[in-house]
Amino acid sequence: MVRCPGALFVCVLPLALILVLVRLGRLSDHHVSDRKDRVPILMLALVSVIAGLVVLNLIHAPASVSAMILALIGGITVLAAVSLAWKISGHASAISAAGVIVALMFGPAWLPLMLLVPAVGWSRVVLGDHTRGQVVAGSLFGGVVIAGLWWVLRGWLS
Repeated sequence: MVRCPGALFVCVLPLALILVLVRLGRLSDHHVSDRKDRVPILMLALVSVIAGLVVLNLIHAPASVSAMILALIGGITVLAAVSLAWKISGHASAISAAGVIVALMFGPAWLPLMLLVPAVGWSRVVLGDHTRGQVVAGSLFGGVVIAGLWWVLRGWLS
């Protein structure tokens, strides 16, 4: 039995798909470095996340979990649209959203998690996958927009 269906549909299945596509030669690497490949991959991830939301609703998951999935659906949709013109950092967005949401859920004692945001951002720049601006934009998008969506939806769904 899967104990965490949200993680399965949000993380495991999309990553597995990417790894299969890399192995088949359809993608150059697991970072989806080629911007033209990002939108179709984000759309496939979106399908997986929506499927996860359906499963979570069927098992009556807590409102905060469903709110997170809905916030991710909004975030993935915006990231896909932005990726048509610019390569905003999804990694920075994800770690920033996660850090802010954990701190909101469990209190200020968890704020040190936010130290991961500059660490992940630095790695994306050093690897040459993003510019500083793309990392800053991704960090702000995740921490403000996705976490903000989660906050609003959590209250609305409760």
